[in-house]
Amino acid sequence: MKDRPGPARLVAVTTVAGLCLGFSGVPAFAAAPESHPPATALSGPRTEPEPWLGDSVRAEQWHVKTLNLAGAWTYSYGAGVTVAVIDSGVDATHKDLQGQVLPGLDLVDDDGDGDTDLVGHGTTVSAIIAGRNDDSVGVVGIAPKAKILPVRVLDRENRYDDALIVAKGVRWAVDHGARVINLSLGGNGSSPALAAALDYAFAKDVVVVACTGNASASASSSSGVWYPAREPGVIAVAGMEKDGDVLWSGSITGKETVVTAPATQLVGSRPGGYWRVQGTSFAAPMVSGTAALVRSRWPTMSAAEVVNRIIKTTKDRGPAGRDSQYGYGLIDPTAALTAEGVPAVLRNPLDTTASPGIAGFGNAPASGQAQSAPNSTGDGLVGARHPGAYGTAARAGEAQAAGSSHGWWAAGLMFLISVVAAVLTFRRFARLA
Repeated sequence: MKDRPGPARLVAVTTVAGLCLGFSGVPAFAAAPESHPPATALSGPRTEPEPWLGDSVRAEQWHVKTLNLAGAWTYSYGAGVTVAVIDSGVDATHKDLQGQVLPGLDLVDDDGDGDTDLVGHGTTVSAIIAGRNDDSVGVVGIAPKAKILPVRVLDRENRYDDALIVAKGVRWAVDHGARVINLSLGGNGSSPALAAALDYAFAKDVVVVACTGNASASASSSSGVWYPAREPGVIAVAGMEKDGDVLWSGSITGKETVVTAPATQLVGSRPGGYWRVQGTSFAAPMVSGTAALVRSRWPTMSAAEVVNRIIKTTKDRGPAGRDSQYGYGLIDPTAALTAEGVPAVLRNPLDTTASPGIAGFGNAPASGQAQSAPNSTGDGLVGARHPGAYGTAARAGEAQAAGSSHGWWAAGLMFLISVVAAVLTFRRFARLA
């Protein structure tokens, strides 16, 4: 039988710091939910109604009104779209997620399949994306008819030691039907393996969303936007205060910031009940849910156009246009579903790399790690590898140099054959005449 979280674990996890520590030899972890006084009581049986239960949970979801989800739901509920949540697992038995969670993958526990959450983080993220809307109680998601594909990469401490585990999760999710991937995790370092996995996702027409990160007393936000949020092509999401007018002071921002979404005073689903949460970890799934709404309304729309539609329909915040704090502005799901005149695009507008990878999305920043994805070298040349291949990709410049002499000989031979054929044809027709 799988190990289920106990009261001590659920309360203790709220004390975990909110900043990922990077990829290179240092464990990284996702932002933990903010502690709330009734957390312990919610874990056990109750004899009196808990204020967090019942209709008050729905009433606490201020972002439902701020984002005008009622308007968005007249056009789409996210049906038919699978969103991968690469996180701490998902409690598939939570009443807000019953019937919403597909069989997944556990890269931490060999006996698991992603449907157990010992931390609570992944369950909160999943309900924000696809919490059921079949009654008036509990957490309702942005796309309540989307399905969640759980991929567990975070351990009991809400950490992962190597970004390769996240890269494996991304590839598995892509290969198992995810059309949107949510990454509410990250760190200060970078990972060629994860970059290559993201390229693989882009090549397979998947929208990828990630949080920009949370500042903490122990780590300054000067380190910049977390990775993988800063990978070109990813929708990097910063956090807003309640009502969506002011940037949350704990949100890390930078030039890679793409959009913002609500991040504070949120109520979240967790194993055993609910809790208050805050952080960019919970802003990102609001964007993932929006992407699911768009992909549900227009099933054939490319990932590039979904990204473009989301960023072109935001509510501008801060300085006019895109800026390093708010990005393009606050997401607007209804506008994303109804706006006319959004120009069609052939490539992801967030791809700012000089040498785009497969399908016009970004390329991996280091060589030797790509699998079924392009690989950039130090001199900016790009070489593509065969699907599923391992090892170092050939540099395009080297491939051209090695084959140049053979090319000239082949061209000369073809020219000589053409001349001989022409002469013989001329002589044949001359005899007939």
